[in-house]
Amino acid sequence: MAETDDRNTYRVERSITIAAPIDDVFARIADFHRWTDWSPWEGLDQNMQRRYEGVDAGVGAIYKWEGSRKVGKGRMEIVDADEPTSVGIELDFIKPFKSKNDCRFAIRADGAATTVTWTMTGPKTFATKVMSIFTSMDKIVGRDFEKGLTQLKVVSER
Repeated sequence: MAETDDRNTYRVERSITIAAPIDDVFARIADFHRWTDWSPWEGLDQNMQRRYEGVDAGVGAIYKWEGSRKVGKGRMEIVDADEPTSVGIELDFIKPFKSKNDCRFAIRADGAATTVTWTMTGPKTFATKVMSIFTSMDKIVGRDFEKGLTQLKVVSER
């Protein structure tokens, strides 16, 4: 787990080892349609609206969502993918505050298992700087990453 010391950017990172083949894990990450099985934000708003655009999976896949204040409004696009070892996502939050972030999933075969490292970096906006007085992005987003990676492990190991 890490958060940078840079005054203008933050970095949040979490990892987990999953007892599943690397190709299976990659497929769950590179296809936004499959995120409903493991995303830490699923279930926060039963009325959340989802839209998928572009290709079904991999580079060019787009996922848009809008819901209650808990989930807000935003957009993700897979901007690079190196099957089966990495997925890069451009993440744009629109509500409750605007923010542009980069997410990366580094996926590594570890014997018969797969290790996944989920990293998010982004600018420290005025809103995130104010929040950092009370808490850190690592504490806020890190818990979500841990929950999501644990759920990814559960669905991948079935």
